Amino acid sequence: MERTERDSRGTPARNRLLARPVEHIDVTAFDGRSVLDTYRNAAFQARNLAEAADIFAEMLADRDCTVILTLAGSLVSAGLKEALLTMVECDMVDVIVATGAIVVDQDFFEALGFRHYMAPGSPDAPAVGDEELRRLGIDRIYDTYISEAELQRCDEVVAGILDGLDARPYSSRELMAELGGYLERHHARARSIVLAAHRKQVPVFVPALSDSSAGFGVVAHRARAAALGLPHLAFDSGKDFHELALIKLTASETGLLMVGGGVPKNFAQDAVVAARMLAEFDGGKGGDADASDVAMHRYAVQLTVADVRDGGLSGSTLREATTWGKVETARERMVYGEATITLSLLTSDAYHRGTWRRRERRRLGALFGEHASVSAGPT
Repeated sequence: MERTERDSRGTPARNRLLARPVEHIDVTAFDGRSVLDTYRNAAFQARNLAEAADIFAEMLADRDCTVILTLAGSLVSAGLKEALLTMVECDMVDVIVATGAIVVDQDFFEALGFRHYMAPGSPDAPAVGDEELRRLGIDRIYDTYISEAELQRCDEVVAGILDGLDARPYSSRELMAELGGYLERHHARARSIVLAAHRKQVPVFVPALSDSSAGFGVVAHRARAAALGLPHLAFDSGKDFHELALIKLTASETGLLMVGGGVPKNFAQDAVVAARMLAEFDGGKGGDADASDVAMHRYAVQLTVADVRDGGLSGSTLREATTWGKVETARERMVYGEATITLSLLTSDAYHRGTWRRRERRRLGALFGEHASVSAGPT
């Protein structure tokens, strides 16, 4: 699928620019506890981060708490894949709500064998201008490069997966499970969030699915189906919301760990309101559910650089969410800092505390009839 007419040939200049892969931060290799212990009695965002780590530790220790991880921003391309993988593999999270850019354009992309690359120089003093990068077929994310040809290959793989599915409406969770199944069959040794979540039966929701390589894949799939006179599948955003609301309805308590803001943050917070609507409907049918039984998210942590003063959702405080009936105020913390720093420290702290070792895996994918791959390996 052609997005542009750029030159993506392996020229010497291009090869030099795509020579230094981004290395993912191994949060198990250093003990973040010592850093956060020194932060705890300091001030400003150092203290906030230490308190956020304590709240996350409480989520993991609470046997009734279902942990929802929301992800926005360019996290995998920035080197945070191993931090996120550690949380999934160590059963620190039960549900993921993310942007398509993170789980498809970046994580699934790398699982196919592609990489993100360190740009020479700095964004303020670039070694190569953006017009030259465009001519060479190199896309830029701040100080990181990606091969446009490899992104197009990712689009094609996604489209091929969709071509093999039944023509019906799908939630994004179902489509992410299909991507996980594809990796299990063809790239079983890949270090991938999508693959690890598939094996652990951790549902992955991508409410803005079309805004990613998955979206390009859907366009290609629909075009091919139309050309052949065949029916095509569709993304059902209402089914997405319904499924996350069901998870909230069945959970005793919930906690949010939000990296960035945007659609994933709002989608996860709104699950409380949607679950109450489901409870009211079920109660009217003679069911056991009651809207008053659906609690707000008991714990909430957000790592962000967004500003509260523009009134946007990404920077809105968690206390503001209380007025909407979404988040309790007793155990919440906003941390204003860039995620490659804050998430690395918070995840390392959680890993080395070891609370996750006593945590029961929830396998929430089983709510929707999913089963882990038989070749998933050790649990």
